[in-house]
Amino acid sequence: MWSRLYWLAVGGPLAAGLLLMAVDPAPLADARNRLFDLYQRAAPRLYDPDLPVRVVDVDDASLARIGQWPWPRTTIAALLEKLAGLGAAAVAFDMVFSEPDRLDPAAVVKLLPEAARAPAEAALAGRDSSDRQLAATLGATPSVLGAILTHGSGGSYPAKWGIASAGDDPLAFVPRFSGAVVPLPELAAAARGIGTLNWLPDRDQVVRRVPLLLSVDGRLVPSLAAEALRVGQGASTYVVRASNASGDQAFGTQSGITAVKIGALDVPTDASGEVRVRFSATDPRRFLSAAAVLDGTVPAADVEGRIILIGSSAPGLMDTRATPLDAAVAGVEVQAQLIEHIVTGARLVRPDWARGAEILLAAVLGLALALVLPRIPALAAGVAGAVVLAALGAGTWLAFRQFDLLLDPMGPGAAVLATYVLGVLALYREEQRQKKWVRSVFGRFVSPKVVDRLAAQPDRLVLGGETREITILFCDLRDFTSLSETMDAQALTRFMNAYLTPMTEVVLAHGGTIDKYIGDAIMAFWNAPMHDPAHARNAALCALAMSRRLDVLNGEWRRAAEAEGRPWQDVRCGIGLATGPCCVGNLGSAQRLEYSCLGDDVNLASRIEGATKSLRVDILVSEATRDACPDLAFLEADLLMLKGKSRASQLYLLAGDAAFAASQDFERLGRRHAALMSSFGAGAMAEACGLAGDLAGEAPPRLARFYGLYTERCLGANGATAPAGSA
Repeated sequence: MWSRLYWLAVGGPLAAGLLLMAVDPAPLADARNRLFDLYQRAAPRLYDPDLPVRVVDVDDASLARIGQWPWPRTTIAALLEKLAGLGAAAVAFDMVFSEPDRLDPAAVVKLLPEAARAPAEAALAGRDSSDRQLAATLGATPSVLGAILTHGSGGSYPAKWGIASAGDDPLAFVPRFSGAVVPLPELAAAARGIGTLNWLPDRDQVVRRVPLLLSVDGRLVPSLAAEALRVGQGASTYVVRASNASGDQAFGTQSGITAVKIGALDVPTDASGEVRVRFSATDPRRFLSAAAVLDGTVPAADVEGRIILIGSSAPGLMDTRATPLDAAVAGVEVQAQLIEHIVTGARLVRPDWARGAEILLAAVLGLALALVLPRIPALAAGVAGAVVLAALGAGTWLAFRQFDLLLDPMGPGAAVLATYVLGVLALYREEQRQKKWVRSVFGRFVSPKVVDRLAAQPDRLVLGGETREITILFCDLRDFTSLSETMDAQALTRFMNAYLTPMTEVVLAHGGTIDKYIGDAIMAFWNAPMHDPAHARNAALCALAMSRRLDVLNGEWRRAAEAEGRPWQDVRCGIGLATGPCCVGNLGSAQRLEYSCLGDDVNLASRIEGATKSLRVDILVSEATRDACPDLAFLEADLLMLKGKSRASQLYLLAGDAAFAASQDFERLGRRHAALMSSFGAGAMAEACGLAGDLAGEAPPRLARFYGLYTERCLGANGATAPAGSA
């Protein structure tokens, strides 16, 4: 039977992925949109020059020929007359004429000096304003003006159309606005249609969908493209079909708008009344230069019977948008492509059922692979998974090309991939249980690196070893016998576990290898079996970390004792470090091996640890250890004749890490410490006593007891040179 771990490894992420697909957060939707953009770039809609849509472009050539924008309204009127004369079915402006013409002669006259103003005004008497002339032209042509909806207030939106609806109220589904920037009343009254120019881009500011309907002040208003189609067909009313209309299978669910009928065109939409456009690449045949229209050089065949959109592609006018195919196209071209999409009957649909089907498919494929994976080889499962992924990609591509459906293979594909990867990893872990005996023997005593190396190379578990330079650490509790006498067996066991476990974690975290536990003592070493060039430094930092960890443990034990109403005496430890060549390897018998070390410096480290008690410090190191990590903060401790040694050994206090060694505090401490040792060695006991007393109050708490010892030595010497101590 498969392990619980396998099902947790496979089922947990699969369930989380299905939940993520159901929630559909914005980043997931962004990724899906980018995938659908790739579909369009791979197979864009082909442009057909016979389509009844053209863009009259206020391009750079037109601006150079006629003048900078905005043009006088009389020029706009002339452009409109030219297009009407060529037989345009409708002319829609991708711009808003919301302010009076600043280039109207009457407005320009007001800028003249007062002396010249009166004759000019007399000459213009009886002349219609530019806006009135444009209004007259608008009224005589099938024209559509643009407006912009806002979230502010103001702007009465004139209605030029009727709207009928079937099913649920479409106002509940379309984007809502509270205000509008509309054309001048005179122009709005003359035009046959008014459409919104609003875009509703996605989070990445790419226009993928264009709204046919929006709402302002509780009324539905059409877009510019919709109005151009309505006016171009001579229709008067939109018919909006929403959920629960006759023949609809929403079963009472308010799922949104399904289609908008514009004249003879039935346009499918998404729930909010937007159309996802099947774009084509930008084509110069779609555009007519405004200057060419005014010059009369445009063939009538390019205008007659077509919907004409007037806008600008000039970069300086900054009316550009990003689409799935292009990073920057003229805004008016998006309107033109929407009309082309509609009149050709193109569809690009993300079905309502798509997300549910994708979630179900992801669940089925993930579960099926999870059931099959333990029964077949990993390679065969990988091949099967790759086939499924290829089928998902091919199926969704076929749905796009043949049926204009946007289906997302990423969710089901991720389910297959994650199930395979996590399942193989879980099964691989189970296979590794065959090597668990190696880990069970070594995992409690050596660092994870050693465990991995021995597990990967079991042949290392033989007698013998090698000689290499290592750093050895001994750590022992002070007054452990007295402490143990205050506890029963169970309490003592709990205490030792609570002490040894975090201390072991510190050793392993610093790359050390636990050699053995000797009662309350810990023996560890560095640079074996894994190579560690900084073994002395890592061991010294480990000693500092162990001292700090013991301070934390003392705080926890003290609080627990106070809560139980019993006394507590802080636990102290001594740590000794020595560096030198030793024999390391698998030592023992064929029945039982221990990875350990032997050598003179092992004994030295043990003796140094014992000296910490007589010198009243927590960490002492050998001269070789001090020399191997000169960036740390060391202070001369004493020249002691250690038990079992034939010559005196120079010992050093480990005062702190590299940061402390580089500080001014340590520089001052080191200077005063050197003065103390010099005075003491020279027999100046009064001076040494004063220095020791000062240092006992100024030094870090870890070192205060050491300077207290020297104070006692000075006082006890009565001015005589104190002899070297022994341990």
